[in-house]
Amino acid sequence: MRKVMLVLPAVALAALASTGTAQAESAPSCSGTVQIGSTGYVKKNGEIIASVKQFKGCGKNWAYTYVWDSYAAKPGTFHSSAAMVVNGDRDYSSNVNGSNKQDVWSKGTNTLSECTRAYGEVWGDGNVYWGQTDERC
Repeated sequence: MRKVMLVLPAVALAALASTGTAQAESAPSCSGTVQIGSTGYVKKNGEIIASVKQFKGCGKNWAYTYVWDSYAAKPGTFHSSAAMVVNGDRDYSSNVNGSNKQDVWSKGTNTLSECTRAYGEVWGDGNVYWGQTDERC
């Protein structure tokens, strides 16, 4: 009986430790996306406020930005965006913005044969904070 009682708090702690990480696995119009490359981070004064990930699926690349709970819960309005960077240039046509939206997916790009990275921004206090993933070719 004691072993069970000791294990339960560890499980609860593990669940709490995962709070703030991106949970979405599929782009809005593609249920078969998988993450490629590293996770990038958006930081404000050294504190991580969002994650940026690149996904592939349905013949396209997708950027994903997830604003962490700790930042989203603060008073005021924030905005977030996700866009693809293709061959070193930001693809503005892939950009999607959200107001007080914790998770934002870019539009999918037909760039699986190109060098790409995901790019994300968070703003709302007069400054723009951004992050990106590693480049995938």
